[in-house]
Amino acid sequence: MPTDALSPLREAITRVDTELLRLLSERRELTNQVAETKIEHHIPVRDQRREEQLLVRLIKEGKRVGLDPHYVTQIFHAIIEDSVLNQQALLAERANPGSALPLNRVAFLGDKGSYSYLATQKYFSRRPGELLEIGCQSFSEIVKKVENNEADYAVLPIENTSSGSINEVYDQLQHTSLSIVGELTHPIKHSMLVACETALSSIKVLYAHPQVFAQCSHFLAELGNVEVKPCDSTSTAMLTVSESNDPTIAAIGSEAGGALYGLSAIRSNLANQKENHSRFIVVSRKSVSVPLQVPAKTTLIMSTVQKPGALVEALLVLKNNSINMTKLESRPITGNPWEEMFYVDVDGNTADGPMQNALEHLAGITRYLKVLGCYPSEEISPTRVAAVNALAE
Repeated sequence: MPTDALSPLREAITRVDTELLRLLSERRELTNQVAETKIEHHIPVRDQRREEQLLVRLIKEGKRVGLDPHYVTQIFHAIIEDSVLNQQALLAERANPGSALPLNRVAFLGDKGSYSYLATQKYFSRRPGELLEIGCQSFSEIVKKVENNEADYAVLPIENTSSGSINEVYDQLQHTSLSIVGELTHPIKHSMLVACETALSSIKVLYAHPQVFAQCSHFLAELGNVEVKPCDSTSTAMLTVSESNDPTIAAIGSEAGGALYGLSAIRSNLANQKENHSRFIVVSRKSVSVPLQVPAKTTLIMSTVQKPGALVEALLVLKNNSINMTKLESRPITGNPWEEMFYVDVDGNTADGPMQNALEHLAGITRYLKVLGCYPSEEISPTRVAAVNALAE
């Protein structure tokens, strides 16, 4: 088909896309008004029944106009997630007057293009104020930037679905006075990135962060005789390849990050687990208050007394208060051989009665207990449509 014949169709698509964006913006403004009502009447942010009814109606309506149910569901899952996160951010801002800054100075690992950089952009896109990015070369440098008031926040990767917990970050948390004030989960999509046109068989040297190598170990085993060179961040790996312009070297990172350095992907989906995500935490010098309408997480550390069953006794406190534990991690206590500090993530708000009871009880049976932070949970699970049979009508 000649290009001239496509032009009217492309112009029509552009008009439709522009209208879609306007309608999405209008919808977001309406959900912000919903959030105002929820603040006034202390209504929880999420209403799973309402979301399910919404999806059922939209799927049926989509089917009536020729749209596939999976397509409609995928689109509105993204819209609902955006609505929930924006409402939570608004409620959190109202619960912490004076916390909004005209400039958010944020420290993270690496430079532009690193996964921490992308996570930082994602998290602070929902927060008021300009963003000042402060790239760092180590986790300890990131934490010190906030402790010394050279940054307001730090974004730290805490765990990955493929390579597990990032122990160095847990160790930093053990020795800092900073508080966890937020979290986010970011998809990690590893690609082999090159600076110029080349073949996979031509690659002799590969640059990446050690965590990335661990997450792509199966691919590396299949790759054969290629030298791997660890870097302190993904952005450093990409910069090295970009500056070399050598067809025999490559970096592993995200396509979005690589594009910032003029790199292109010659192989994608390299991670051992195709559903590869990293969880990041956001820390600052001051803790935050989380409204009870917002799903919250609490992270605490504790050391138990040295007796059989001490850890079980502590965990039973959570069970007896109907508190769901989502993470348990142990790390050595510096200077105390064979003793462990336990990091615990739970679903719960320190302003709520059951959580307060649990913390009070734990303080009485542990040798050391400290809340590292209570913060809004940003793990938005998609609403499942139960009435599947009804959709076929």
